[in-house]
Formats: sequence, C-alpha cells, structure tokens
Amino acid sequence: MRVYASVDDIHLPLADYPAHAQRAERLGFDGLIVPEAVNDAILGSLLALEHTERIQVFTGVVVAFARSPMLLAQDAWGLAKMSGGRFGLGLGPQVKGNIEKRFGMPWSAPAARMRDYVGALRAIFDCWQNATPLRYESESYTLTRMQPFFSPGPIEHPVVPIMMGAIGPKMARVAGEVADKVIAHPTNSSPGYLRDVTGKMLEEGAKAAGRDVAEIEVIANPMTATGPDAEAVSNERKAAREILAFTYSTPAYWATLEHHGWGEVGRTLHEKTREGDWAGMAGLINDEMLDVLVPSAPYAEIAGELAIRYGGIASAISLRMPRDPADDGRYAEVVAALRAS
Repeated sequence: MRVYASVDDIHLPLADYPAHAQRAERLGFDGLIVPEAVNDAILGSLLALEHTERIQVFTGVVVAFARSPMLLAQDAWGLAKMSGGRFGLGLGPQVKGNIEKRFGMPWSAPAARMRDYVGALRAIFDCWQNATPLRYESESYTLTRMQPFFSPGPIEHPVVPIMMGAIGPKMARVAGEVADKVIAHPTNSSPGYLRDVTGKMLEEGAKAAGRDVAEIEVIANPMTATGPDAEAVSNERKAAREILAFTYSTPAYWATLEHHGWGEVGRTLHEKTREGDWAGMAGLINDEMLDVLVPSAPYAEIAGELAIRYGGIASAISLRMPRDPADDGRYAEVVAALRAS
C-alpha cells in the first residue's frame, strides 16, 4: 500500500512547507498531498518539491473550475520539469457557492465539466510534448491556438499523473473514465462507501472508457485517531467528532450518511447551522458513527487496523503526521508497516 502524508493544517505558512515536506520524506512516506484552502496548492507544491529529493507531491486538490485549463497546465508542466517527474495534479470542482461567489467564476454541471477539463489538460500536454496541433473542443472548453512562442516544448518526464477528488458517485464515474488516481474525502472514506459506491462507479466509468479499473490508484483519506496511548486516541476521536459534525452539515457531503442509513443526522446538522446552534452539533456524531468513519488505535496497532479496513478496497492511504515530532520514530514504523501491507 502506498502511503501519502497530508498537510493537515490549512493555515500552515508557506515558509513552513519545506520543513513539512522534508519531515514527510524522512518518515518514509511515498508522497505528500498539498491542500488548497488558505494557500494556493501550486505554491505549496513548488516549495515541497524544491526541498525534497524522493517523494511525489500532488495538489490535493486544486480548485480546477477557478482556473483556465491552460494556466493550470503551464503550472503542472513546469513543476513536472523542475522535479524530474515527481509532481502530480490533483483536481476538484469545489461547490457552486464558492465557485460563483468566492472565485467569481461560472458554474456548470461538475462531473461533465471535469471530464472536459481533464481532456483539455491532456490535449495541451500532448501538444507540448509531441508538437500535436491543439484542437480540443468540448461543451465546456475550446482550445485551438498554441503558437510556438507560447509552447514550453517537450520535457523529460511528460506524464503528469492526474488525481481526482471524488465525493459523489457521478464524479467517481468520471474518475474511472479519465483519472490516474482518485482520492476520497474524509467524509466518504469509510470502507463500505469506498467499496459499494466509489469502487462500483470507478469500475463503471473505466469500463465505459475501455480502461482497466485496477490501474486506477484509490487513495483512502480517513480521519485517523491514533497516538502513543489510549488517552491520545480518545482526544483524536473527540477532535474528529467536531470536524465531522461541521462538515456533514453541508448537503454535498451527505452521500456517506445516506449510504450508512444516517441521512437524518445530516439534515439535523444542517438545520442546526441555520439556527446557529453550533454547540449542539458534535453530539449528533455518535460512537457508532465514529467507529465506522474514524479508524482508531494506538501507534502499535493502527497500521494493522488500517490494513484490515482498506485491504482490497484502497491501494493507497493519506495520513496526517503526528502532532508531536517526538513521536516521529514510532510513526515511521507505522508508515513502513503500511507500505509493506
């Protein structure tokens, strides 16, 4: 199983990215997944790549619909070149309200548009690497001009892996059609949902595109409660309960709740946000839900727990590094055990 480190703190200053990435490399992770929330994921990825030698770095995920495919292709091509092929492009649509009201960009049906977006990126990459005329026309994007002056030309490692964030089944199906990797969201990383919904839709999309679904890397991305002892695990579960309560108040994340028969919890959480009852939300995420959604065990047992949960369902996993660097030695053993599983 491949193991990716995350940047758990979305407020992590850009100046701290080099040290964070180097720590992930020392701990033995295969890669680092750089989020986009407060900071631009491309900038974070640049810093991580510049200060490491081995690990892959993926945006996880960049807000695609806030950018032109051409601009994002330029960034990806440049990072792939400078890193010797260690960069991967993770894409996500965000939600309508953010695209229209935070980024001031137009919104359209996200699954179909993401299919077009990936198609546009691959057409641009082919144009630059093979001098193929740029002729990409779809419902969402039309790209027909690439003067030699603007082409960066071929590079040594032209295959830029494309990873898609997939929360709902429609996006998972598109990922099966066009993506190299798919990363789950913490809200839909339960083994049951990954197997019964994401996995089936990936297979359906891959079959429609004439692809082998086994070639698509599925990255589980759970909130994991772990630590040196039971008290630390309990504290992590409490933190996860609060984050999940807030996140599941948004309807876009309800697919997992519906799948597990907890749909009413999402609707109640949503109503509490309307009422401003933030304090009353966490209690709605009960222990049964946490047991399903949040793998929980001390360091000595967590690798085995994760391997049992995700074996045969996910081929990779994304994990947060320890809060306390003093635990790094023990956590390196967790990473090594997972990589060997």
